[in-house]
Amino acid sequence: MTLATPNILTAPERTLRLLSCNILAGASVQRYSDYVTRSVNAVLPGRSKLANLDSLAELLHEFDVVGLQEADAGSLRSGFLNQTRYIAEAAGMPYWSHQPNRPMARVAHSANGLLSRIEPTEVIDYPLPGRIKGRGALFVRFGEGTEALVIVIAHLSLGAAARMGQLAFIGELLAPYPHAVLMGDLNTEPSSTEMRHLFSRTALQPPSVATPTFPSWKPRRALDHILTSADIKLDRMWTLPRAFSDHLPLAAEIRLPLSLAQAAGAATTDEAAPRT
Repeated sequence: MTLATPNILTAPERTLRLLSCNILAGASVQRYSDYVTRSVNAVLPGRSKLANLDSLAELLHEFDVVGLQEADAGSLRSGFLNQTRYIAEAAGMPYWSHQPNRPMARVAHSANGLLSRIEPTEVIDYPLPGRIKGRGALFVRFGEGTEALVIVIAHLSLGAAARMGQLAFIGELLAPYPHAVLMGDLNTEPSSTEMRHLFSRTALQPPSVATPTFPSWKPRRALDHILTSADIKLDRMWTLPRAFSDHLPLAAEIRLPLSLAQAAGAATTDEAAPRT
């Protein structure tokens, strides 16, 4: 792989594009009734799921780091396919990792996933607290020490009390790192009590405008988030127009100070493919 090093004198910042996507194991949902009428298909493999994953992979050339939720780790419903690995290879993303959560016999096995064009320094799987086990956070570090860039990918519980504890746990994970991103399906809106609690105890900033992502066919609720610390400039945030599940993918373009980008290794990696 040919490495492209930016001109330090003319590139004071490094732009990264991030994407968070709950893929529902490749299933396509276009209305509430699909949860019932397609319930059998949800636990069986099929070509439509693979085609859905291929369609998503085709869009990832625009992104540097991608966080997946509800990717299947290899069970009956995916044809025993590790969907994170499949998407990474189809998209040409050289680094990937996954965090299997909540196995249901051999029928379904959800996972958080990481796809990256930047080599992580460290990836750690953390189970999240909750009365019902099976939620997790994928902790990804680029670089060393206090100059590291840390990205946490998470899929939180449906209950507010459980989310409060889970976000408190994530806040403790992020406390030693001033340069941080939290992305994923947090199952709550930015104005909720548990989110306000997170913002008051971390360097993460609330979004200036909520971006609805759910349900994908008529988005009304901002349940998916890409939250950044104060020193990371958020240039823009948007949803992809194509729905790959019951959530719209959420995208963000951020700018890192060059010193942070260099420390995280982001200033010496390939640029993503040409962007449209």
